[in-house]
Amino acid sequence: MKIVHTIAELRQHLHDFRKPAFVPSMGNLHDGHLALVRQARPLGDITLASIFVNRLQFAPHEDFDTYPRTFEADCAKLADAGCDLVFAPNEKEMYPEPQGYKVHPPAELADLLEGHFRPGFFIGVSTVVMKLFSCVFGATPGGVALFGKKDYQQLMVIRHMVRQFVLPIDIVAGETQRAPDGLALSSRNGYLSATERQEAVQLSITLKALAGEALASSNLPADREALEERAQLTLARRGWRPDYLTVRRRSDLQPPDAADVAPGKLVVLGAAKIGGTRLIDNLEI
Repeated sequence: MKIVHTIAELRQHLHDFRKPAFVPSMGNLHDGHLALVRQARPLGDITLASIFVNRLQFAPHEDFDTYPRTFEADCAKLADAGCDLVFAPNEKEMYPEPQGYKVHPPAELADLLEGHFRPGFFIGVSTVVMKLFSCVFGATPGGVALFGKKDYQQLMVIRHMVRQFVLPIDIVAGETQRAPDGLALSSRNGYLSATERQEAVQLSITLKALAGEALASSNLPADREALEERAQLTLARRGWRPDYLTVRRRSDLQPPDAADVAPGKLVVLGAAKIGGTRLIDNLEI
C-alpha cells in the first residue's frame, strides 16, 4: 500500500487508472470504514482511501482539536483490508488559502435533522467531498465513491450533489456496521465511558421500537409526532439528551404521508447525547 500526502502525488499515482474506488474518511478507523474498503475492492481498478480531518464541518464548540488522530494504526488497518493507496493531505494542502468557494446544499435537505442541530455542517461536508472528488477523479474518466448508511443524511446530500453537478461518479452505500449488542460503529464511540458504552445501545433499541410503532400505526401522519415524542421521552428518562428521534420518508427525509406507510419507503433516524458524546443512528423500515 502506498501513502501520498499531496494532490500532485495522488494524481500522478492515479494517472494510469480509469476507475478508482474511493472511501473518504477522517481517520480513527473502525470496522465500518474497513467494510467500505472491502466493498470497494471489486468496484474499481484501484482502491483508495483518504484520511483528512475537515475543519470546515466542525462548529467552533465541537471536537475538531480533540478528534482522535490515529494515522499509523489507520494505515495498518487499511493495508490489511486491501487498500492500495492512502491520500493523507494536511490542512495547507487541502486549503492553501481560505476556502471562499463553498458548496451549499439545498435547505430542504440540508437544514433539517443534522443540519438543524449542526448549522453549516453539510456545507463543510459537501465542500470537502467536492474537493476530494476533484483531487481523486480529476485525472480519471470517473469512478466509484463509497459512504456508509450510518450517516444517512450525509449520504443523501452527497448523492444529490453528484447528480446535480453531473459528476461521473457512482455513489455506493455501505450498510451500517454494528457491535454484537447492536450499537452502530462510530469513531466517537471511543469517547464513551464503560457505563456509557453499556447504555449506548439504547439508541438503536429505541429506534427499533419507534420503527415498529410506525408500521403498526393505522394513521401514521397523524400519530407520528406523538410516537416521536414518546421515543424521545424514553431516552430522556434514561439520562439521554435527545436532539431528535423521527420517522421520515427515505426519498427526501420529509415527514411521510399515508402513501409512504409501506415497506421500503420509511426510515427512522435519531441523534442524542449520552454524557458528553453525541451519537447518531438510523434504521430503514
